[in-house]
Amino acid sequence: MLTAEELAALFDAPDLSCPVGLRDAAMLELFIATGARISELSRIELGDVCVAERQVRLLGKGSKERIVPLYARAIEVYERYLENGRPILLRPPALGGDACRAVFVSDRGRAMNSDALRYRFDVLIRRAGISSDITPHAMRHTFATELLGGGADLRSVQELLGHASLSTTQIYTHLTPDRLKSAVARAHPRG
Repeated sequence: MLTAEELAALFDAPDLSCPVGLRDAAMLELFIATGARISELSRIELGDVCVAERQVRLLGKGSKERIVPLYARAIEVYERYLENGRPILLRPPALGGDACRAVFVSDRGRAMNSDALRYRFDVLIRRAGISSDITPHAMRHTFATELLGGGADLRSVQELLGHASLSTTQIYTHLTPDRLKSAVARAHPRG
């Protein structure tokens, strides 16, 4: 899991003055907004993101589909990338562009697979000065932990993560003693 300071440093890492930086910023924003696995993130196509509905369709393990809502900042960063970054990445001079439907495209105009996204994530981690032990899965862990810490119920987090079993989601419920005390004080009738 990433701390608030690590997340801030990571989100400051992309160079927003270039198309690759806009893409990287959109990747990070959709990563933390959805709790997607890196493989799911790499499969997002243009038609999967509905800006009007503020949601994205993810295709998970076993081809299970789920819809995850997006917050305003994620939509804003995504739209900025679509308008100012992606079109340039699709038209590298040597290739002449193509009809790629993938949201995340390389500087050669091709769909980025999970290895390419993992590489970019590692570049951003290094640029942010964060421990190299942080993996893309840490974004998923952070997403789930923050939702649970913010009061989301376990079933909702299970749905958002695309877990078949509630026991899989429970790994994110490690609560500190202070959180437990606060929960009892807030929710117990005699607390």
